[in-house]
Amino acid sequence: MGDMSAEEFVQSAFDLNLITQRQMQMIWSNFGTRNVPFADIQNFVLRSGLMTNYQIDKVLRGERAGFFYGDYKVLYFVGNGSFARVYRAVHKDTGKIVALKVLRKRYSEKREDKDRFVHEGEMGMKLRHPNIVPIYEVHGTRGIYFLVMAFVEGQSLRDFVKVRKKVKPIEATKLISDIVAGLDYAAQTGITHRDLKLSNVLVSTNGRAQLVDFGLASIAEGVDDKLTNQRTIDYAGLERATGVRKDDPRSDIFFAGCMYYHMLTGHSPLRESRDRLQRLSVDRYRDVKPITDLDPHLPAPVVLIARKAMELDPEKRYESPSAMLADLQKAMQRLNEERSGGSGSLEGIDRTVMVIESQQSMQDIFREQLKKYGYRVLMIGDPYRALDRFNADSHVANGILFSTSNEGRAGVDAFKEFTSGEHTRDTPAILLLGKNQSEWAGDVSTSDIHQVLTMPVKMSQIREALQKLLATGASTNAH
Repeated sequence: MGDMSAEEFVQSAFDLNLITQRQMQMIWSNFGTRNVPFADIQNFVLRSGLMTNYQIDKVLRGERAGFFYGDYKVLYFVGNGSFARVYRAVHKDTGKIVALKVLRKRYSEKREDKDRFVHEGEMGMKLRHPNIVPIYEVHGTRGIYFLVMAFVEGQSLRDFVKVRKKVKPIEATKLISDIVAGLDYAAQTGITHRDLKLSNVLVSTNGRAQLVDFGLASIAEGVDDKLTNQRTIDYAGLERATGVRKDDPRSDIFFAGCMYYHMLTGHSPLRESRDRLQRLSVDRYRDVKPITDLDPHLPAPVVLIARKAMELDPEKRYESPSAMLADLQKAMQRLNEERSGGSGSLEGIDRTVMVIESQQSMQDIFREQLKKYGYRVLMIGDPYRALDRFNADSHVANGILFSTSNEGRAGVDAFKEFTSGEHTRDTPAILLLGKNQSEWAGDVSTSDIHQVLTMPVKMSQIREALQKLLATGASTNAH
């Protein structure tokens, strides 16, 4: 539709139930007039958390559907899967944040696919394990089918590996242990995954790996008689080559081994190809380049586990996820013992730091460098969501670091609000300004527990400041 006036936009948002009568009155009361530039209205509803950019764009396009699924209001589009679209949403009454997995139209048009989606979703609801993303509800009304799941703050393992290129053995072993623990729990209930790949693992901000889409590959398989779905082809190729039944848990173990190999080396062990016949070829699974050819310095326990998990002969592979998990736990213990024999100082032990940073590469640097010294790191991209977390629980972290390189002035304003807030002002905080933002330093107040740093600074300087502020804060709070 054409350009909307501010008044038309607010009325549309109200008509679509995106804002309440009270919120609409609050908007107009804030400005004192309805003759307001649209940009001012947009900034206000975003800043006050009344609407998201995703909702605003849909309203401006004149769309009338897709704002709600049942009792859940969509906040953002997260991504596309092979059979569903994923959204971040909030319950309209309780305010609970969830993920919605909405079945694509082409799958929702056939009864057998709809029934399979509901059945697999209901099976998934029975799985309750720290390394499996829980499914809370399954819905199917008026041709729209969706799952309500926990929303995991973090990223997919595919993105995690893409940024790092290679994952250190101790971290890769921790992640694959999480994955296999989830597989083990599900296998004990008779459920296999059948779609193990990096994009079906979520890595939360605290470093925990969680599996999604248990059993849902069967939806793609049900309409994929010609085997065009890539992961359907991968499982089919392996199972044809090894002569095992379709739900053999050792197939999941093979692809868990593939993920471990990929994390450790930065490369997929299976030749990438779009050609269906090549993907089904037994050579693709048999002629895997030895992991030590790509990295001859990998620890021996890690190498042995990856090799055994990826044995083409299923009789030589781990017979169950629990058997693989037992070896992973032994390897993890050995890797930890080797690391603790080093000289690294764990200055951050038993301390949690929240870092506000929206740029992925910087998130990775902060997380890796701080965790190396014992800190538990909570990573949040939005400074105002961080304020909400602290206001809800003032003990969520021992200290907080606001990085403004991407957030700009919003990060400074959030720091000022944090350091003056009744529930947050006694928490140590660092404001890290970009190299072109030094003039903002004069706009904020500092103290013994509130400090401003300006880029470029070394991570050791940030750690030194953090250590000093945390020590001062602990001493102050003790009195």
